[in-house]
Amino acid sequence: MARIGSEVKKDAAFEKNASALREQLLQLTQKSKAVKLGGGTASIEKHTKKGKLFVRERIERLIDPGSRFLEIGLFTAYGMYEEYGGAPSSGTVFGIGKIHGRDVVIVANDATVKAGAWFPLTCKKNLRAQEISMENRLPIVYLVDSAGVFLPLQSEIFPDKEHFGRIFRNNAVMSSMGIPQIAAIMGPCVAGGAYLPIMSDEALIVDTTGSVFLAGSHLVKAAIGEEIDNEALGGATVHCEISGVTDHKMKDDIECLNKIRSIISKLGERPTAGFDRSESRPPLFDPGELYGLMPADRSKPYDTYQVLARILDDSELDEYKAGYGKTIITGYARVDGWAVGVVANQRAVVKNAKGEMQVGGVIYSDSADKATRFIMNCNQKRIPLVFFQDVTGFMVGSRAEHGGIIKDGAKMVNAVANSTVPKFTFIIGNSYGAGNYAMCGKAYDPRLIFAWPTAQIAVMGGKQASETLLSIKLQAMEKGGEHITKEKQERLLRDIQQRYESELDPLFAAARLWVDGIIDPVETREMISRGIEMSNRNPHVPHFNPGVIQT
Repeated sequence: MARIGSEVKKDAAFEKNASALREQLLQLTQKSKAVKLGGGTASIEKHTKKGKLFVRERIERLIDPGSRFLEIGLFTAYGMYEEYGGAPSSGTVFGIGKIHGRDVVIVANDATVKAGAWFPLTCKKNLRAQEISMENRLPIVYLVDSAGVFLPLQSEIFPDKEHFGRIFRNNAVMSSMGIPQIAAIMGPCVAGGAYLPIMSDEALIVDTTGSVFLAGSHLVKAAIGEEIDNEALGGATVHCEISGVTDHKMKDDIECLNKIRSIISKLGERPTAGFDRSESRPPLFDPGELYGLMPADRSKPYDTYQVLARILDDSELDEYKAGYGKTIITGYARVDGWAVGVVANQRAVVKNAKGEMQVGGVIYSDSADKATRFIMNCNQKRIPLVFFQDVTGFMVGSRAEHGGIIKDGAKMVNAVANSTVPKFTFIIGNSYGAGNYAMCGKAYDPRLIFAWPTAQIAVMGGKQASETLLSIKLQAMEKGGEHITKEKQERLLRDIQQRYESELDPLFAAARLWVDGIIDPVETREMISRGIEMSNRNPHVPHFNPGVIQT
């Protein structure tokens, strides 16, 4: 193992970078506080007057005291569905929590947001929760309190493969996989949504507040003329003592949550994947210095080794092919004691063996070839992979094309796609085009994928995209016979740039679940460690089959 990194000069540029990133984090914190209020203080007060706990209090009481709930998708639907009053966190809170020391996926409806109704992104978020549960063989707990599908958007949530029905399909598949599913009906559970808790392995229901039925009292009267109230139709007493639909009748939320903890405490242990872990050692350099290392001006280069030195144990990296393919750094390391394989874009301008300068953040043929071989090695050795993305894409131009950049890039994408060890991705800067794919973007099944506030995700950079879009628009306008003045052209460019820049914001990505969340860079070590710990719960790591890779 070789030590990487060095002390950094905390000059004016460093302080400017740090100040800019801290301001971004401050704004995110303020926005997250607003999102965590769900439907707002008035809605929370109305909710709790019914004798129910607020969704976040339910989760806090469910997990081990003092433990951290690793929330996924906090900013889901941020800035979306505004014509309907918005849907903070898509009306659902989910993440991984510790219950009696065991990692458990927790999914909880927020009834203060449109009575817990399901928006299209609520469905996507629930499917992501089930995906994490299945990939890592983690038990899953559903805290149900929902009025069902948000009807104005029913066409976007009902019939397709990745829509509402997929959740119930997953319920069945997860049971066949032996993944424990526990559901607590803590409020309304209506229509198709009723299948989720009842297709779970064990169902609890809270007396007087919980109810479950295929059709509520109003619909029953309209359909068959029967007059009955919801409690007599599908309350706790009915389903625990008459229908037998639910298994446990709970007097209130607190008793219900304690019962879930009791059930989880008795789950049997299973074999682990056996990922290697030794004693955890902190980096030699202060992780807080990451703020000053990331340039406020994203066009400026920086040394990725300095970033890694503030994340890796003892700031040590056993580098693989250090002198070859220098625009990607590959090597073995440890994070919080866990053995990892690091694949990181080098953002510094480097010189290859021929003495030629290579642009940082660009993937060249030699770096793609190196990364491909390293990914294969990590699979052979059963070492989880961690990707650090700051990539503008693959090298272009006649020389790159003649050298086979498409072929070498395809090899790397193939290796990432077929990799069977757990993968974790951190988008710390640019994530453009096919570079996103090769560096394990969302489409390539990372177990967790997080963005730093400095991230940008798009087909290409803002400047290139804006100029391309402007060119297309100008051609169309000129074909229509419109005269384009220089002033109008500049105004069009500004408008295009503003729209495109808004889509580059990591909040735009987080709102659509392209990433699991936006994190403080100093949390990166913790996210990697938590991710590998939960992945270690799945003992089944298939043998790596490289497919058509020819090296």
